[in-house]
Amino acid sequence: MKAILKENKKTLSLAFPIVAGQLSQMLLGLSDTLMIGHLGTVELAVAALVNGLFLLAFVPAIGWFAAVSVQVSHAFGANQQSESAESFRNGLLVSVVIGIALSGLLLALIPFLGLLRQPAEVVAMTPPYLIWVALSLIPIVPAMTIKSFAESRNHPWGVFWILLGGVALNVLLNYALIFGELGAPALGLVGAGVATFIARLLSMAALVRYLGRSATMAPGRPPRWLIPLDTGKCKETARIALPVAGQLLLEIGAFTIAALIIGQFGPVALASHQIALTCASLTFMLPLGLSMAVTIRVAHSLGRGQADERRNLLMGAHATTFLIMSTCALAYIFAGDLIAKAFTTDPLVIALTSSLLVIVGFFQIFDGVQIISMSALRAMRDVNLPTGIIFACFWILGIPLGSLLAFSFDAGPQGLWIGLAAGLTLAAFALTLRLIRRLKPVPPQAKVQSAAR
Repeated sequence: MKAILKENKKTLSLAFPIVAGQLSQMLLGLSDTLMIGHLGTVELAVAALVNGLFLLAFVPAIGWFAAVSVQVSHAFGANQQSESAESFRNGLLVSVVIGIALSGLLLALIPFLGLLRQPAEVVAMTPPYLIWVALSLIPIVPAMTIKSFAESRNHPWGVFWILLGGVALNVLLNYALIFGELGAPALGLVGAGVATFIARLLSMAALVRYLGRSATMAPGRPPRWLIPLDTGKCKETARIALPVAGQLLLEIGAFTIAALIIGQFGPVALASHQIALTCASLTFMLPLGLSMAVTIRVAHSLGRGQADERRNLLMGAHATTFLIMSTCALAYIFAGDLIAKAFTTDPLVIALTSSLLVIVGFFQIFDGVQIISMSALRAMRDVNLPTGIIFACFWILGIPLGSLLAFSFDAGPQGLWIGLAAGLTLAAFALTLRLIRRLKPVPPQAKVQSAAR
């Protein structure tokens, strides 16, 4: 027990600024949703649609900088400084290209929004807001790659303060540009998009400056930036990034498809879904930030060859996640009405949102367990089978079950969320069983036989 507590203390010391950083980024979306909600129900439905599309486009980028984090962490744990710096250099340069490509892809969807079968008033208001959110992909992808690099080298605080400043700037710009305060024009929904773009652009600029001038970052900086890409390293990173992106695309895609299905029930249902998803995503940042620290520490332990450290830190991380998400579950189950009223004054939206938050409460623990287990497996470069598990849980069970309940059993949006909760629960069990199997010590005889081959 003492060894578990010791390792958990190390994990939490790394996780705290990462969790705070993740929460700061979620607060950016939360501030948008809170302020847009006061414009009206249709505007809130537009935000739900655009945020869903943004997340789908952002998934390949998440896979990329998660893979960069794994590569840098393994090299750092093995004390291979030049290898760590070169993995980061290639990863950052490719991230710039990824950001531009994903932005262009999202902008190309604008002429086809009508095919998503959303309410006509929602589709009509979407393009101006979507343009600015799509453009914000260009700075945010390299910014998050720099963040992953700093965290992988156990230096998370500098990027945390920069990103927190970006959130504060976004809130201020939202206040000015949405409602026409501080001498700015009242741009409404478009103002929220402009504020997001400016905040992310300036955050990236600050991170680049920090990377170039920080003494703590100096050992990890490559001596030269603008030399040809190392195609071997890029392919190695991509081999991790693609399955990771696949995992996230399957999971986030399930919630995005859920938004499109729920949109068929009208703006009230879509607005309620957006509020419930925003709340679930906010509390998910707690185990997600912890899981990022777990990925880094597990990769460090693999680089050093310390199996006992790995097992102890994972037991501590799972116990911590259980305590955190149990608290969140109680808040959603017993205070759903109060939470919904913070977002909107529409009584129909409040009633539906509070019922969805009860379902969110029941899957909180399983949501935390599955991300910790999946992140540990990712650090072990075990990504292919977990991708298959996520596919089965969400797309063979979750979405079909939710659609059946929503339409055939007239459960509406609540039915779809019950299906998603069932998928998350099964994923938590399956991924944790996979992790337990991977953590079992290899018998000496099996090692000898493996070496003989």
